[in-house]
Order: sequence, then structure tokens, then C-alpha cells
Amino acid sequence: MQTAFCFDFGNSRLKLAIFTGRELNDVVVLESDHPSAIEKLLEKYQPQKSILSSVINHDTALEELLSAKTKFHKLSYASKIPITTAVGKPETIGADRLAICSAAVDLYPQQHCLAIGLGTCITYNYINKFHEFLGGSISPGMNMRFRAMHEQTAMLPMIEAEHSFPLIGYDTKTNLLSGVIIGMAKEIDGIIDAYNEKYSHLKVMLTGGDMDFFMPHIKNKLNADPYLLFKGLFAISELNNV
Repeated sequence: MQTAFCFDFGNSRLKLAIFTGRELNDVVVLESDHPSAIEKLLEKYQPQKSILSSVINHDTALEELLSAKTKFHKLSYASKIPITTAVGKPETIGADRLAICSAAVDLYPQQHCLAIGLGTCITYNYINKFHEFLGGSISPGMNMRFRAMHEQTAMLPMIEAEHSFPLIGYDTKTNLLSGVIIGMAKEIDGIIDAYNEKYSHLKVMLTGGDMDFFMPHIKNKLNADPYLLFKGLFAISELNNV
């Protein structure tokens, strides 16, 4: 079976997923995008295919390395993907959203899907049963909310997310935790409710690095998958690296 490298360069982390066949075997957090670090991984795993999803200004020499060593594809609005995009400017759609939507239709074909990504921002991505990505919405993510309250006030501290806190905060820190995490969970539930009112038999997926902070507080039924984006990248790689 072939090995594939799927790179996800987000605003917060640089990550690599390693697939053997269709099975996700490992996820590596990269310290940098310098080609020398990637070359060691190429030597270790000997992948035949690779794909890069990037929303940052990464080192372009990495693309040259991957092109030389593998069948390489850089995800963009011009890529072959298992969805169609009815939005007015497809070139403005983030590569991460394209990957999440592609995973949704790969896992749940011919069904209405709402794929929610929790990262620097929350993205709500709706794909109908005809595999058309119709758009959705974007709102601030967890750390962005913590940072905004700290930077735009004189007294509120910058805090780190925690799993344990009360609904009714008893000090500044727990007030911030409750406001951001429970507030976001209620936002997510509210958006899901609005889509459920509009579309029957809706499949809802949740993914992203902050996912575990919100799962205890979300009431709607959904499928939580921290690797949804990588599964979408793999599906796109299979279409483009032939």
C-alpha cells in the first residue's frame, strides 16, 4: 500500500498526517516548515504522494522538495475536489474549509452536512446532498476571544483554557472561562439548531484542536473527529495525485 503525507499549515500549528492506504497512522506536530526537517521524515517514511494545505506564508522551498520526492499537490481553489463551490469568489475559500468539506462528503455522501471547524476561528461549513458547498459563517475562535478581552481592556488577564470551571464564575479567571467556553458551546448549539430547522437528516461534524474543551457543553448530537481535515486532504490527494 502507498504512503501519503498530508500537511496542514494553520495559523497556530504546523501538522503532518501520515496515511498508509486509507488508514491514518500518525500525526506529527512540526516545529518548522524548513525543508531540512521535512527531508528527514521523507527518508523515514518514503511516501509516494503528498498534499499541502496552507493558510500561512510557508517556505516555498518545501514545495520544491515535495515535488522532487513525491507526487505533490498544493491545495487551492483550482484543485479537483469532491464538492462544487457555488460561492461568488471560490479563490477566497480557505484551504482548511475545502478540506473539511471534502471529508464530509467522503464520509457522508449524498447527505446534508454541517462541518464545524474549531481553530483560530470557528468555521461553519454547509454542504448539501448534491455535494455543493454553499458557504456558512465564521466567528472568533476560543483563543482569539481570550486574547481580545485581554488586549482590549485595562484589567482583564490573558488566561489559558481549562476543562474544569463552573457555570457561575467566582473570580475573574472562571468568569472568563465560563463566558468563552460555555458561550461558544451555546453558539455552536444555536447554529446547529438553526440548520436542523432548515434541513432534515443533517449530519453534523465537529473538528479542530480545541474540540475537547466544548464537547461536554454541546447538547446536539454530532460526530466529533479531530482528524477530519486530514481525511479531507487525503481524499483530495487521491483525486489530484494520480
